[in-house]
Parts: sequence; C-alpha cells; structure tokens
Amino acid sequence: MKKRRLGHSQIEIAPLAFGGNVFGWTVDEATSFSLLDRFVDAGCNMIDTADVYSRWVAGHAGGESETVIGKWLKQSGKRDQVIIATKVGMEMGPGKKGLSRAYIFRAVEESLRRLQTDYIDLYQSHTDDPDTSPEETLEAYGELVKQGKVRVIGASNFNAERLQQTARISRQHSYPQYECLQPEYNLYQRSHYECSLEPVCTTHGIGVITYFSLASGFLTGKYRSKQDMSKSPRGNSMDKYMNERGFRILNELDNTAKQYNATPASIALAWLMARPSVTAPIASATSLAQLDEMIAATELTLDQASIERLNTASE
Repeated sequence: MKKRRLGHSQIEIAPLAFGGNVFGWTVDEATSFSLLDRFVDAGCNMIDTADVYSRWVAGHAGGESETVIGKWLKQSGKRDQVIIATKVGMEMGPGKKGLSRAYIFRAVEESLRRLQTDYIDLYQSHTDDPDTSPEETLEAYGELVKQGKVRVIGASNFNAERLQQTARISRQHSYPQYECLQPEYNLYQRSHYECSLEPVCTTHGIGVITYFSLASGFLTGKYRSKQDMSKSPRGNSMDKYMNERGFRILNELDNTAKQYNATPASIALAWLMARPSVTAPIASATSLAQLDEMIAATELTLDQASIERLNTASE
C-alpha cells in the first residue's frame, strides 16, 4: 500500500488510520486484537488513540484504549510495523489536564507505560490550552524528542489562528513543529476545515488526519430514520445529520457506491483520501466486516466527476 508522508517528518503512513477510541469501550480485548491484526496485515500502519479514551464511559478512568493497544503490541510483536499516535491535554481527573511542561512530562510517562513502548511516534496536543504559553508546550515537546520518547508532534482541535501562531513560534525558537493537525472533517462537516484550517495546513505543509471521518457512522448509511438511532451507542448523536442536506449526501453516496461496486462508507473515506490536503482519514470499526469496508477505500480512486457530484450534494 502506498504510504503518504506526514507533514515534513520522516513518518510515512497508509492513507487510512484506525481510530482507537473503540478499544476498551465498544469492542472487547479479543476483538480489538483481531481488528488490529487485520488492519496491519492489510498494509495499514497508523493507530490513533488518546490518554482520555474512554473516560466518558461509566466506571472508566481513561487509558483503557492505550492499555488494550499496549497489550496487543506486546503480544503481537508488531511495534516496528505501526505508527502509534496518542494525545495529551484533555482532563484525566482533578489537576490532570492541559499542556503545561509539568503535566506533559507526567502524562507521557503514563501513556508510555500503558502502551508498553519506550517511544510514541506521534504525540498530539488534544486541545488548545489557553492557560499555558505555546512556548512552554513546544519546549517541553522538544525535550521529549531529544530524549527519544516522542518522534513527532501534532495538534488536534486547534483553531487556525493558534495553529499559525505555533508554526511561527516553532520556527523562531527552533522548537519541534506540529507536523499534523487532527480536525473534524467529513462530507457533512466541511466549512470550518475548508475555510479556515486547510489554508494554514497547506501554507505550512502540515499533514492532516481527520476525525469523525464518517460523521460518527452517519455516512455509512446505517442511520436513515429516527428508529435507526438505537442501533449503536453513537446513535443518539445522529439527530443533527437527519435533515434534507444529510439525506441528499446519503443519496449521492448510494449512487456513487453503486457505480464503484462499493459501500457508502468506502466512498465517504475515498472522498477524503482524494482531498490533496488530507494525509489520511481516521475511522473506527467494531467488526472485521466494518474494517474491510474501510480498507476497501484505500483501493478506490474516485474520478473527478464523482468527486464533484459529492461536493455538490454536500454544499
């Protein structure tokens, strides 16, 4: 599978990343291991997680996803075949959040322990921290890079102004720069990324790995009525998509899927992969069948007419 370079770094990733938020939440350990094995055996290599996954579940403290991935890494012996991306900054408990030097140094050790590895390929600021200067954060990351605990850094949920500012600070002080951005972007949610974030990423050569790439499952075509919302734990969030525009997008995905003998999920991911500024979409799967749909997208090349029809439907 042809790899894509992540920003200006030496890291190369397949055009699809696995979203690890499901590990330790909606899939058990054995299923997680099977999914990860299938993903890597198909030639894909980036696994994206975060320390906070899945703290939102009753009885969870965060770190569940990293723990499952760490067990798989140890059991499978595939550490050198994968790019592990995790994040820091979201609240993990009282006094455990943000991007201060002290907290980053504390959090990275906990992530390394859970992941059972001595380095993280891509360490990302999960959200901006208005109480900490970018200089302090970037300097801390620089030390982790020098120590060999982190290879490359990235940002998630940053606005365009902050992303631009950090790029300037990194150049001025020779700090590591954010080599990728992780924004919400899909066929339904387009305007924020395309209007403000994409120009900054293009100007500075920042890679992009998108989250909610399938709009929490809506773009798979799984949710087409209010009754369908009970199909999964994410179903309650489908209300915002069930409108004229949302159904217009699904209709065009159906049409394009028939043309390519594919599924709507594969087409929605292929549309993202075709965007020049996107390095790879992140998508989650809870079954091997879902995962195979995702992987199939890496073998699709949409023609320009198909892309334009999808663009028009989602305007």
